[in-house]
Amino acid sequence: MKPTRTYLAALGGLLVLAPQTLAQGTPPSWPQFRGPSVNPVGTSPRLVDRWSKTQNVEWAQPIPGRGWSSPIVVGDQVFVTTATTDGKSKAPQVGTEYSNEYVAELAKQGLSEAEIMKKVNERDFELPNEVNLHYYLYCLNLKTGKVLWKQEFHAGHPPGGRHRKNSFTSETPVTDGKRVYVYVANLGIWAYDLSGKQVWKKSLESNPIYLEFGTGGSPVLAGDQLVILTDNQKQQYLAAFDTKTGNQLWRTNRDLAIPQAPQARSSWATPFVWKHAQRTEIVTVGPGVAVSYDLAGKELWRLSGMSPAPIPTPFAYDGLLYINGGRGGGLYALKPGATGDISLPRGGTSNDFVVWAQARGGTYLPTPLAYQGAIYSLTETGILSRFDAKTGKQTYKERLGTAGNFTTSPWAHNGKVFCLSEEGDTFVVTAGETFKLLHTNALGEMAQATPALVGERLLLRTETLLYSIRKKG
Repeated sequence: MKPTRTYLAALGGLLVLAPQTLAQGTPPSWPQFRGPSVNPVGTSPRLVDRWSKTQNVEWAQPIPGRGWSSPIVVGDQVFVTTATTDGKSKAPQVGTEYSNEYVAELAKQGLSEAEIMKKVNERDFELPNEVNLHYYLYCLNLKTGKVLWKQEFHAGHPPGGRHRKNSFTSETPVTDGKRVYVYVANLGIWAYDLSGKQVWKKSLESNPIYLEFGTGGSPVLAGDQLVILTDNQKQQYLAAFDTKTGNQLWRTNRDLAIPQAPQARSSWATPFVWKHAQRTEIVTVGPGVAVSYDLAGKELWRLSGMSPAPIPTPFAYDGLLYINGGRGGGLYALKPGATGDISLPRGGTSNDFVVWAQARGGTYLPTPLAYQGAIYSLTETGILSRFDAKTGKQTYKERLGTAGNFTTSPWAHNGKVFCLSEEGDTFVVTAGETFKLLHTNALGEMAQATPALVGERLLLRTETLLYSIRKKG
Protein backbone atom coordinates (compact mmCIF):
# COMPACT_ATOMS: atom_id res chain seq x y z
CA MET A 1 0.00 0.00 0.00
CA LYS A 2 1.41 3.38 -0.95
CA PRO A 3 1.13 6.08 1.70
CA THR A 4 -1.56 8.67 0.96
CA ARG A 5 -1.85 12.23 2.14
CA THR A 6 -4.45 11.14 4.68
CA TYR A 7 -2.16 8.32 5.85
CA LEU A 8 0.79 10.61 6.24
CA ALA A 9 -0.76 13.65 7.83
CA ALA A 10 -3.90 13.00 9.88
CA LEU A 11 -3.94 14.65 12.98
CA GLY A 12 -3.88 16.38 18.22
CA GLY A 13 3.09 16.66 39.80
CA LEU A 14 4.61 19.32 41.30
CA LEU A 15 2.23 21.90 42.73
CA VAL A 16 3.65 25.40 42.88
CA LEU A 17 1.54 27.02 45.58
CA ALA A 18 -0.10 30.34 44.81
CA PRO A 19 -3.16 32.06 46.21
CA GLN A 20 -6.40 31.24 44.45
CA THR A 21 -7.37 34.35 42.55
CA LEU A 22 -11.03 33.57 41.90
CA ALA A 23 -14.06 32.38 43.79
CA GLN A 24 -15.34 28.96 42.83
CA GLY A 25 -17.96 29.24 40.12
CA THR A 26 -16.50 32.30 38.39
CA PRO A 27 -17.94 32.35 34.85
CA PRO A 28 -15.37 31.22 32.28
CA SER A 29 -14.30 33.73 29.65
CA TRP A 30 -13.10 31.12 27.16
CA PRO A 31 -14.13 27.72 28.54
CA GLN A 32 -13.31 25.29 25.75
CA PHE A 33 -11.84 24.66 22.32
CA ARG A 34 -12.98 27.49 19.99
CA GLY A 35 -14.58 29.43 22.83
CA PRO A 36 -17.99 29.74 24.51
CA SER A 37 -19.99 29.48 21.28
CA VAL A 38 -17.51 27.08 19.59
CA ASN A 39 -17.07 29.84 17.00
CA PRO A 40 -14.03 32.04 17.76
CA VAL A 41 -15.27 35.61 17.33
CA GLY A 42 -14.04 38.51 19.46
CA THR A 43 -16.31 41.41 20.42
CA SER A 44 -13.93 44.00 21.87
CA PRO A 45 -13.18 46.97 19.59
CA ARG A 46 -9.73 47.12 21.17
CA LEU A 47 -8.61 43.76 19.79
CA VAL A 48 -5.65 44.46 17.52
CA ASP A 49 -5.14 43.28 13.96
CA ARG A 50 -1.36 43.83 13.83
CA TRP A 51 1.34 42.14 15.87
CA SER A 52 4.83 40.65 15.70
CA LYS A 53 7.25 39.14 18.22
CA THR A 54 7.41 42.59 19.84
CA GLN A 55 4.56 44.73 18.47
CA ASN A 56 1.44 44.73 20.66
CA VAL A 57 2.83 41.93 22.84
CA GLU A 58 1.65 42.28 26.44
CA TRP A 59 3.60 39.19 27.51
CA ALA A 60 5.08 36.01 26.06
CA GLN A 61 5.42 33.10 28.47
CA PRO A 62 7.53 30.04 27.58
CA ILE A 63 5.68 26.73 27.96
CA PRO A 64 8.15 23.83 28.27
CA GLY A 65 7.60 20.66 26.29
CA ARG A 66 5.14 20.30 23.46
CA GLY A 67 1.37 20.52 23.21
CA TRP A 68 -1.13 21.71 20.64
CA SER A 69 -4.02 22.20 23.06
CA SER A 70 -5.60 25.65 22.99
CA PRO A 71 -5.63 27.98 26.02
CA ILE A 72 -8.83 28.26 28.06
CA VAL A 73 -9.63 31.07 30.50
CA VAL A 74 -11.56 31.50 33.77
CA GLY A 75 -11.49 35.08 35.04
CA ASP A 76 -7.79 35.96 35.39
CA GLN A 77 -6.53 32.39 35.05
CA VAL A 78 -5.28 30.83 31.81
CA PHE A 79 -4.89 27.05 31.48
CA VAL A 80 -2.85 25.05 28.97
CA THR A 81 -1.48 21.50 28.88
CA THR A 82 1.87 20.24 27.69
CA ALA A 83 4.07 17.15 27.78
CA THR A 84 7.81 17.16 28.32
CA THR A 85 10.02 14.28 27.23
CA ASP A 86 12.91 12.60 29.02
CA GLY A 87 15.67 13.02 26.47
CA LYS A 88 15.03 14.07 22.90
CA SER A 89 11.67 14.32 21.16
CA LYS A 90 11.13 14.28 17.42
CA ALA A 91 10.76 17.81 16.13
CA PRO A 92 7.44 18.84 14.56
CA GLN A 93 7.09 19.25 10.83
CA VAL A 94 4.83 21.63 8.94
CA GLY A 95 2.74 20.63 5.96
CA THR A 96 1.22 17.39 4.75
CA GLU A 97 3.40 16.37 1.81
CA TYR A 98 6.82 15.89 3.34
CA SER A 99 6.46 12.14 3.97
CA ASN A 100 5.46 11.49 0.36
CA GLU A 101 8.64 13.18 -0.78
CA TYR A 102 10.64 11.07 1.65
CA VAL A 103 8.95 7.88 0.41
CA ALA A 104 9.79 8.79 -3.19
CA GLU A 105 13.40 9.38 -2.19
CA LEU A 106 13.61 5.96 -0.51
CA ALA A 107 11.94 4.23 -3.43
CA LYS A 108 14.64 5.58 -5.75
CA GLN A 109 17.18 3.81 -3.54
CA GLY A 110 15.53 0.48 -4.38
CA LEU A 111 14.23 -0.27 -0.88
CA SER A 112 11.34 -2.69 -0.41
CA GLU A 113 7.94 -1.48 0.77
CA ALA A 114 8.60 -2.95 4.23
CA GLU A 115 11.97 -1.20 4.45
CA ILE A 116 10.43 2.06 3.30
CA MET A 117 7.66 1.91 5.91
CA LYS A 118 10.17 1.08 8.64
CA LYS A 119 12.19 4.19 7.80
CA VAL A 120 9.03 6.34 7.54
CA ASN A 121 7.95 5.16 10.99
CA GLU A 122 11.39 5.85 12.42
CA ARG A 123 11.44 9.37 11.01
CA ASP A 124 7.83 10.54 11.24
CA PHE A 125 6.31 8.70 14.19
CA GLU A 126 7.09 8.59 17.89
CA LEU A 127 6.04 5.26 19.37
CA PRO A 128 5.13 4.62 23.02
CA ASN A 129 8.28 2.68 23.89
CA GLU A 130 10.48 5.45 22.48
CA VAL A 131 9.53 8.19 24.93
CA ASN A 132 8.89 8.74 28.61
CA LEU A 133 6.62 11.71 29.20
CA HIS A 134 5.62 14.14 31.93
CA TYR A 135 2.14 15.57 31.39
CA TYR A 136 1.41 19.00 32.90
CA LEU A 137 -1.48 21.36 33.43
CA TYR A 138 -0.25 24.97 33.66
CA CYS A 139 -2.14 27.88 35.23
CA LEU A 140 -1.00 31.39 34.24
CA ASN A 141 -2.10 34.86 35.25
CA LEU A 142 -4.03 36.44 32.39
CA LYS A 143 -2.64 39.94 32.97
CA THR A 144 1.05 39.11 33.47
CA GLY A 145 1.62 35.63 32.03
CA LYS A 146 3.20 34.56 35.32
CA VAL A 147 2.92 30.85 36.09
CA LEU A 148 0.66 30.62 39.16
CA TRP A 149 0.93 26.85 39.47
CA LYS A 150 1.51 23.70 37.50
CA GLN A 151 0.46 20.12 38.10
CA GLU A 152 2.08 17.00 36.70
CA PHE A 153 -1.01 14.86 36.18
CA HIS A 154 0.67 11.80 34.64
CA ALA A 155 4.11 10.42 33.89
CA GLY A 156 5.34 7.45 31.89
CA HIS A 157 5.07 6.04 28.40
CA PRO A 158 2.10 7.37 26.37
CA PRO A 159 -0.81 5.03 25.60
CA GLY A 160 -0.11 5.29 21.88
CA GLY A 161 2.20 6.92 19.38
CA ARG A 162 1.98 10.19 17.52
CA HIS A 163 2.83 11.53 14.12
CA ARG A 164 5.42 14.24 14.67
CA LYS A 165 2.96 16.80 13.32
CA ASN A 166 0.80 15.97 16.33
CA SER A 167 1.53 16.22 20.07
CA PHE A 168 0.80 14.03 23.08
CA THR A 169 -1.40 16.81 24.53
CA SER A 170 -3.47 18.06 21.61
CA GLU A 171 -6.81 17.82 23.45
CA THR A 172 -7.94 21.19 24.84
CA PRO A 173 -9.17 21.15 28.48
CA VAL A 174 -12.68 22.37 29.35
CA THR A 175 -13.94 24.27 32.40
CA ASP A 176 -17.26 25.02 34.09
CA GLY A 177 -15.77 27.81 36.20
CA LYS A 178 -15.44 25.51 39.22
CA ARG A 179 -13.05 22.89 37.89
CA VAL A 180 -10.77 22.35 34.92
CA TYR A 181 -11.16 18.98 33.20
CA VAL A 182 -8.09 17.59 31.45
CA TYR A 183 -8.54 14.75 28.97
CA VAL A 184 -5.94 12.68 27.16
CA ALA A 185 -7.62 10.15 24.91
CA ASN A 186 -6.92 6.48 25.72
CA LEU A 187 -5.22 7.53 28.96
CA GLY A 188 -7.57 9.32 31.36
CA ILE A 189 -9.49 12.34 32.66
CA TRP A 190 -8.38 14.59 35.55
CA ALA A 191 -10.43 17.24 37.35
CA TYR A 192 -8.72 20.13 39.17
CA ASP A 193 -10.12 23.03 41.14
CA LEU A 194 -8.89 26.52 40.32
CA SER A 195 -6.17 26.40 42.98
CA GLY A 196 -4.58 23.32 41.41
CA LYS A 197 -5.97 20.64 43.76
CA GLN A 198 -6.89 17.38 42.04
CA VAL A 199 -10.57 16.63 42.68
CA TRP A 200 -10.76 13.28 40.88
CA LYS A 201 -9.22 11.25 38.11
CA LYS A 202 -10.57 8.55 35.84
CA SER A 203 -8.40 6.06 33.96
CA LEU A 204 -9.50 5.09 30.46
CA GLU A 205 -8.88 2.01 28.36
CA SER A 206 -6.17 2.30 25.74
CA ASN A 207 -7.29 1.71 22.14
CA PRO A 208 -5.11 1.99 19.04
CA ILE A 209 -5.38 5.02 16.76
CA TYR A 210 -5.04 4.62 12.99
CA LEU A 211 -1.36 4.15 12.11
CA GLU A 212 -0.25 5.73 15.42
CA PHE A 213 -1.21 9.24 14.29
CA GLY A 214 -2.08 10.23 17.87
CA THR A 215 -5.20 11.86 19.28
CA GLY A 216 -6.78 15.30 19.20
CA GLY A 217 -10.53 15.52 19.90
CA SER A 218 -11.32 17.60 23.00
CA PRO A 219 -13.88 17.04 25.80
CA VAL A 220 -17.11 19.06 26.08
CA LEU A 221 -19.59 19.82 28.85
CA ALA A 222 -23.34 19.15 28.71
CA GLY A 223 -24.58 20.47 32.04
CA ASP A 224 -23.07 18.24 34.73
CA GLN A 225 -21.86 15.74 32.15
CA LEU A 226 -18.32 15.68 30.77
CA VAL A 227 -18.54 14.12 27.30
CA ILE A 228 -15.73 12.51 25.32
CA LEU A 229 -15.68 11.01 21.83
CA THR A 230 -13.14 8.26 21.15
CA ASP A 231 -13.14 6.94 17.60
CA ASN A 232 -10.31 4.43 17.32
CA GLN A 233 -9.36 1.18 15.61
CA LYS A 234 -10.71 -1.19 18.26
CA GLN A 235 -13.92 0.18 19.79
CA GLN A 236 -15.33 3.61 18.93
CA TYR A 237 -17.48 5.14 21.66
CA LEU A 238 -19.13 8.25 23.08
CA ALA A 239 -19.24 8.49 26.88
CA ALA A 240 -20.34 10.88 29.64
CA PHE A 241 -18.92 11.29 33.15
CA ASP A 242 -20.26 13.04 36.24
CA THR A 243 -18.35 16.31 36.66
CA LYS A 244 -18.51 16.07 40.46
CA THR A 245 -17.25 12.51 40.89
CA GLY A 246 -15.80 11.30 37.60
CA ASN A 247 -18.17 8.32 37.59
CA GLN A 248 -19.23 7.14 34.15
CA LEU A 249 -22.89 7.97 33.53
CA TRP A 250 -23.32 6.22 30.20
CA ARG A 251 -21.40 4.92 27.23
CA THR A 252 -22.58 4.33 23.68
CA ASN A 253 -20.42 2.12 21.50
CA ARG A 254 -20.21 3.02 17.81
CA ASP A 255 -19.36 1.06 14.69
CA LEU A 256 -18.56 3.61 12.00
CA ALA A 257 -16.59 2.94 8.82
CA ILE A 258 -17.08 3.34 5.09
CA PRO A 259 -16.55 0.76 2.31
CA GLN A 260 -13.95 2.91 0.54
CA ALA A 261 -11.66 2.81 3.60
CA PRO A 262 -12.80 0.12 6.06
CA GLN A 263 -9.43 0.23 7.82
CA ALA A 264 -9.95 3.88 8.83
CA ARG A 265 -12.02 3.94 12.03
CA SER A 266 -10.33 6.80 13.89
CA SER A 267 -11.42 10.43 13.98
CA TRP A 268 -10.12 13.63 15.57
CA ALA A 269 -13.27 15.79 15.66
CA THR A 270 -14.45 17.32 18.95
CA PRO A 271 -18.16 16.67 19.68
CA PHE A 272 -20.53 19.65 19.81
CA VAL A 273 -23.31 20.23 22.36
CA TRP A 274 -26.10 21.81 20.31
CA LYS A 275 -28.69 23.63 22.41
CA HIS A 276 -31.78 24.77 20.53
CA ALA A 277 -35.45 25.34 21.30
CA GLN A 278 -36.47 21.71 20.83
CA ARG A 279 -33.72 19.93 22.80
CA THR A 280 -30.03 19.63 23.60
CA GLU A 281 -28.07 17.10 21.57
CA ILE A 282 -24.49 15.93 21.20
CA VAL A 283 -23.36 16.09 17.58
CA THR A 284 -20.42 13.93 16.53
CA VAL A 285 -18.53 13.49 13.27
CA GLY A 286 -16.96 10.08 12.68
CA PRO A 287 -15.58 8.10 9.75
CA GLY A 288 -18.14 8.35 6.96
CA VAL A 289 -21.05 9.68 8.99
CA ALA A 290 -22.17 12.38 11.44
CA VAL A 291 -24.34 11.08 14.30
CA SER A 292 -26.26 13.08 16.90
CA TYR A 293 -27.26 11.74 20.34
CA ASP A 294 -29.49 12.83 23.18
CA LEU A 295 -28.10 13.49 26.66
CA ALA A 296 -28.42 9.79 27.56
CA GLY A 297 -26.39 8.62 24.56
CA LYS A 298 -29.34 7.50 22.40
CA GLU A 299 -28.99 8.14 18.68
CA LEU A 300 -31.25 10.86 17.25
CA TRP A 301 -30.17 11.16 13.62
CA ARG A 302 -27.32 10.49 11.23
CA LEU A 303 -25.98 12.05 8.04
CA SER A 304 -23.57 10.35 5.65
CA GLY A 305 -21.03 12.20 3.47
CA MET A 306 -18.13 12.51 5.92
CA SER A 307 -14.52 11.63 5.08
CA PRO A 308 -12.81 8.45 6.37
CA ALA A 309 -10.73 10.52 8.82
CA PRO A 310 -12.67 13.65 9.88
CA ILE A 311 -11.04 16.37 11.97
CA PRO A 312 -13.12 19.64 11.85
CA THR A 313 -15.64 20.24 14.65
CA PRO A 314 -19.40 20.92 14.22
CA PHE A 315 -20.78 24.25 15.45
CA ALA A 316 -23.99 26.31 15.33
CA TYR A 317 -24.64 29.82 14.07
CA ASP A 318 -27.84 31.85 13.74
CA GLY A 319 -30.12 28.85 14.28
CA LEU A 320 -28.37 26.36 12.00
CA LEU A 321 -25.87 23.57 12.61
CA TYR A 322 -22.79 23.46 10.37
CA ILE A 323 -20.89 20.24 9.73
CA ASN A 324 -17.62 20.01 7.84
CA GLY A 325 -17.15 16.37 6.82
CA GLY A 326 -13.39 16.65 6.29
CA ARG A 327 -11.34 16.54 3.11
CA GLY A 328 -13.29 14.66 0.48
CA GLY A 329 -16.48 15.06 2.53
CA GLY A 330 -19.22 17.66 2.31
CA LEU A 331 -20.07 20.93 4.01
CA TYR A 332 -23.64 20.97 5.40
CA ALA A 333 -26.09 23.34 7.08
CA LEU A 334 -28.84 21.67 9.12
CA LYS A 335 -31.92 22.90 10.93
CA PRO A 336 -33.06 21.48 14.29
CA GLY A 337 -35.45 18.61 14.89
CA ALA A 338 -34.09 15.83 12.70
CA THR A 339 -34.71 12.13 13.39
CA GLY A 340 -33.46 8.99 11.67
CA ASP A 341 -31.26 8.91 8.59
CA ILE A 342 -31.24 12.33 6.90
CA SER A 343 -28.53 11.53 4.36
CA LEU A 344 -28.83 13.07 0.93
CA PRO A 345 -29.07 11.00 -2.25
CA ARG A 346 -26.21 11.27 -4.71
CA GLY A 347 -26.32 14.76 -6.21
CA GLY A 348 -28.82 16.02 -3.62
CA THR A 349 -28.29 19.38 -1.96
CA SER A 350 -31.19 19.64 0.53
CA ASN A 351 -34.03 17.84 2.24
CA ASP A 352 -36.41 18.46 5.15
CA PHE A 353 -33.50 19.05 7.55
CA VAL A 354 -30.46 19.70 5.35
CA VAL A 355 -30.84 23.36 4.36
CA TRP A 356 -27.94 23.26 1.92
CA ALA A 357 -24.93 21.15 1.09
CA GLN A 358 -21.67 21.57 -0.77
CA ALA A 359 -20.83 17.98 -1.71
CA ARG A 360 -17.05 18.56 -1.86
CA GLY A 361 -16.93 21.50 0.50
CA GLY A 362 -15.24 19.71 3.38
CA THR A 363 -11.69 20.63 4.38
CA TYR A 364 -8.93 18.64 6.04
CA LEU A 365 -7.65 20.29 9.22
CA PRO A 366 -9.10 23.72 10.20
CA THR A 367 -12.70 24.06 11.38
CA PRO A 368 -14.68 26.74 9.49
CA LEU A 369 -15.73 30.08 10.99
CA ALA A 370 -19.14 31.78 10.95
CA TYR A 371 -19.01 35.57 10.87
CA GLN A 372 -21.29 38.38 9.68
CA GLY A 373 -23.65 36.11 7.77
CA ALA A 374 -20.98 33.98 6.11
CA ILE A 375 -19.07 30.74 6.56
CA TYR A 376 -15.31 31.03 6.02
CA SER A 377 -13.68 27.68 5.22
CA LEU A 378 -9.91 27.22 5.07
CA THR A 379 -7.95 24.35 3.54
CA GLU A 380 -4.67 23.02 4.92
CA THR A 381 -2.92 24.58 1.91
CA GLY A 382 -4.22 28.11 2.48
CA ILE A 383 -7.26 28.40 0.20
CA LEU A 384 -10.01 30.45 1.84
CA SER A 385 -13.61 30.10 0.66
CA ARG A 386 -16.62 32.18 1.66
CA PHE A 387 -20.19 30.83 1.63
CA ASP A 388 -23.46 32.57 2.43
CA ALA A 389 -24.49 31.05 5.76
CA LYS A 390 -28.21 30.81 4.87
CA THR A 391 -28.00 29.63 1.26
CA GLY A 392 -24.59 28.02 0.86
CA LYS A 393 -23.82 30.18 -2.18
CA GLN A 394 -20.06 30.45 -2.64
CA THR A 395 -18.93 34.06 -3.04
CA TYR A 396 -15.19 33.47 -3.44
CA LYS A 397 -12.38 30.93 -3.31
CA GLU A 398 -8.95 32.52 -3.02
CA ARG A 399 -5.42 31.60 -1.98
CA LEU A 400 -3.90 33.53 0.92
CA GLY A 401 -1.00 35.09 -0.97
CA THR A 402 2.05 32.85 -0.87
CA ALA A 403 0.31 31.20 2.10
CA GLY A 404 1.77 28.13 3.79
CA ASN A 405 0.25 25.23 5.71
CA PHE A 406 -2.75 25.53 8.02
CA THR A 407 -4.16 23.61 11.00
CA THR A 408 -5.48 26.42 13.23
CA SER A 409 -9.16 27.37 12.93
CA PRO A 410 -9.75 30.88 11.53
CA TRP A 411 -11.11 33.52 13.91
CA ALA A 412 -12.63 36.99 13.50
CA HIS A 413 -13.11 40.37 15.11
CA ASN A 414 -13.72 43.97 14.08
CA GLY A 415 -14.66 43.15 10.48
CA LYS A 416 -11.64 40.99 9.77
CA VAL A 417 -10.92 37.27 9.42
CA PHE A 418 -7.61 35.88 10.69
CA CYS A 419 -5.88 32.74 9.36
CA LEU A 420 -2.80 31.50 11.23
CA SER A 421 -0.39 29.27 9.32
CA GLU A 422 1.76 26.51 10.78
CA GLU A 423 4.75 28.70 9.96
CA GLY A 424 3.46 31.32 12.44
CA ASP A 425 2.11 33.84 9.91
CA THR A 426 -1.38 35.29 10.42
CA PHE A 427 -3.09 36.40 7.21
CA VAL A 428 -5.59 39.20 7.85
CA VAL A 429 -8.53 39.36 5.42
CA THR A 430 -11.40 41.84 5.19
CA ALA A 431 -14.73 40.20 6.05
CA GLY A 432 -17.24 40.49 3.21
CA GLU A 433 -18.18 39.22 -0.23
CA THR A 434 -14.97 40.49 -1.85
CA PHE A 435 -11.67 38.89 -0.95
CA LYS A 436 -9.03 41.38 0.20
CA LEU A 437 -5.82 40.38 1.97
CA LEU A 438 -4.80 43.32 4.16
CA HIS A 439 -1.49 42.24 5.69
CA THR A 440 0.37 39.41 7.39
CA ASN A 441 1.60 39.21 10.99
CA ALA A 442 4.71 37.06 11.50
CA LEU A 443 5.77 35.31 14.71
CA GLY A 444 8.40 33.08 13.12
CA GLU A 445 7.53 29.91 15.00
CA MET A 446 5.32 26.91 14.31
CA ALA A 447 1.70 27.24 15.43
CA GLN A 448 -1.24 24.84 15.34
CA ALA A 449 -3.40 25.76 18.37
CA THR A 450 -6.54 27.86 17.92
CA PRO A 451 -6.29 31.14 19.92
CA ALA A 452 -8.54 32.40 22.71
CA LEU A 453 -10.11 35.87 22.47
CA VAL A 454 -10.70 37.26 25.96
CA GLY A 455 -11.85 40.86 26.16
CA GLU A 456 -9.17 42.91 24.42
CA ARG A 457 -6.59 40.13 24.57
CA LEU A 458 -5.69 37.54 21.95
CA LEU A 459 -4.00 34.51 23.52
CA LEU A 460 -1.98 32.83 20.82
CA ARG A 461 0.14 29.71 21.29
CA THR A 462 3.21 28.81 19.26
CA GLU A 463 5.50 25.81 19.69
CA THR A 464 7.34 27.25 22.70
CA LEU A 465 5.44 30.39 23.75
CA LEU A 466 2.01 31.56 24.84
CA TYR A 467 1.49 35.18 23.74
CA SER A 468 -0.93 37.76 25.06
CA ILE A 469 -1.49 40.11 22.12
CA ARG A 470 -2.97 43.40 23.31
CA LYS A 471 -3.08 47.04 22.27
CA LYS A 472 -0.73 49.11 24.40
CA GLY A 473 -1.84 52.21 26.21
